[in-house]
Amino acid sequence: MKITVLAENTSCSPQIGCEHGLSLFIETSGLRVLFDMGQTELFAENAAVLGVDLTSVDVAVLSHGHYDHGGGLRRFLRINSKAPVYLSRYAFEPHYNGTEKYIGLDIGLKSSDRLVFTDGETKIAPNMTLYSCNEKSRSYGFDPGTLKTLVDGQLLPDDFRHEQYLLIEEAQKRVLISGCSHKGILNIAEWFRPDVLVGGFHFMKLELGDELAGYARRLNDFPTEYYTCHCTGAAQYEFMEPLTKRLHRISAGQTISIL
Repeated sequence: MKITVLAENTSCSPQIGCEHGLSLFIETSGLRVLFDMGQTELFAENAAVLGVDLTSVDVAVLSHGHYDHGGGLRRFLRINSKAPVYLSRYAFEPHYNGTEKYIGLDIGLKSSDRLVFTDGETKIAPNMTLYSCNEKSRSYGFDPGTLKTLVDGQLLPDDFRHEQYLLIEEAQKRVLISGCSHKGILNIAEWFRPDVLVGGFHFMKLELGDELAGYARRLNDFPTEYYTCHCTGAAQYEFMEPLTKRLHRISAGQTISIL
């Protein structure tokens, strides 16, 4: 399995742009999967530089309904005329950071016949399944911070019911792809206990102190190789790296082979 990072907060090359967002091109078992589309059209520009043919994508997945993961959706639908896009049935709910900054998806795309709305557990290929985990209990608390959802005219703390995770099972290994891990990276690691976990940990606003150190050490409780990016935060990664076994950082333009 190969994963090429098309968009991320950092870049491994001057020829590759970066932005606050995430987009991954996954090649596995004869299928090509686009997981998230970044904040803008940058993912497509980087794909061209990297020689990634987005018209060849068989399946696309949107991890959750925030602009920095679905901002490139319209561009992808123009480039690729065949791939279904799997996203939560809650993804188009209005999402905000604070009370004024809209951070949701382009509502004009909701009627596209390319979209496949999911809930609970959805198998998209024999070895690929999407999970919302909305019914799962959470052993570890999580703080939505300033992130909110508009429900019946009221801005409420986001419960992230619009977030989903992609589990790929190949070569007797379980690889989990997460966008921002808003439901709590420790909860997600506990639910799946994957061999490999790729995604953001949403630690970027945490202070470099005891709380973050505790999270970093608890990640060692799981038999998992971690490849993290995006909303983990660069300073937070540097702080955690000595404390967490099997922790790696990935950047835009980088390709990793994980099986």
